[in-house]
Amino acid sequence: MALPSWDDVQPLSLDTAPVPAYGTGSLADLLPTLVAHQGVDGFTPTVPELAPADRNCVFLIDGLGWEQLRAHPAEAPFLTSLLQSSRGGTGRPLTAGFPATTATSLASVGTGLPPGAHGLPGYTVRDPATGELMNQLRWNPWTDPYAWQPYPTVFQQAHAAGVHTAQVSAPHFEHTPLTKVALSGGSFRGRLSGEDRMDLAAQQLAAGDRSLVYTYYAEVDGKGHRFGVDSDAWRGQLMYVDRLAQRLAEQLPPRSALYVTADHGMIDIPFDERSRIDFDEDWELRAGVALLGGEGRARHVYAVPGAENDVLTVWREVLGEQFWVASRDEAIAAGWFGPHIDQRVYERLGDVIAAAHDDAAIIATEREPNESALVGMHGSMTPVEQLVPLLEVRS
Repeated sequence: MALPSWDDVQPLSLDTAPVPAYGTGSLADLLPTLVAHQGVDGFTPTVPELAPADRNCVFLIDGLGWEQLRAHPAEAPFLTSLLQSSRGGTGRPLTAGFPATTATSLASVGTGLPPGAHGLPGYTVRDPATGELMNQLRWNPWTDPYAWQPYPTVFQQAHAAGVHTAQVSAPHFEHTPLTKVALSGGSFRGRLSGEDRMDLAAQQLAAGDRSLVYTYYAEVDGKGHRFGVDSDAWRGQLMYVDRLAQRLAEQLPPRSALYVTADHGMIDIPFDERSRIDFDEDWELRAGVALLGGEGRARHVYAVPGAENDVLTVWREVLGEQFWVASRDEAIAAGWFGPHIDQRVYERLGDVIAAAHDDAAIIATEREPNESALVGMHGSMTPVEQLVPLLEVRS
């Protein structure tokens, strides 16, 4: 692929990156707001639009971004009917947080903390203790979960304060490290079918005078990755999850609020050289790089010691018109990962961080063959990835 000369390239200004609304309207602000209204000490209602409820249920649909939902009213008539209820009746979305990816977002939801504090700042990041890439979704290679993410979850704190707390999800999630550090507290109830999850979530919501229930569905995201966000398979999943949300809403016990949200949106990446930039085939991008982390639209780049500035310069030269390319300290100062960074998290972040602006991804066909073949991707700060609904039904 022919590249413009450096004199022609105008790198994207970091000031133009739409930083998530940490502290006022991000996923990390949802549960703290709900439990603050339930009287749990130590929390502040930072999403001011949300009204109190004694019983709160969060239904998180993996991969259902705000823009995808608004583009498919025929497939999701029930969820579409709730769009004006989003974010306390303002009709506005939340932001996911950066990067807009499942492990990061679920940790933000469950801990009520931004990525710079909870310490799951990407799909894969370097473990400073070993120098290896750590996959935070699959938790591979193994590391002590409670050393990696030491903060108590909101569920744990609500349970300790006497709120009836439960997670209702697929059984295989019960003992995963990600569940332990992000979503544990109270009881875990595993159910295979979506219908059974909705029914049980409603039962758990009614089980306490004050309740906090979380339930989850994954396959909207799965079909989007494999087939794209406007494929028949994806639309079929959207139709199914629309019926699930309505099933749950129709069973709400008195004094309840149901919030339907997501962990990120998704975008289809064209299969051409400009849109899919192959790190494994590009000697300029590889020069001075020890490890490539993150994912296609949100890369953590770890340089060989002493090569950090050179790698930053080259990545800006090669990618600067398609990606926001920042040094670690620039990304921190811009607030990409939240208002502050815990010291234990600092070196997990890349020396260089690249977040996609255009419909493009940095793939790696040799070291990441499966991820490189995905149709739908996510991770960056664009609205299609960042914005997620917060649809509301009250009884």
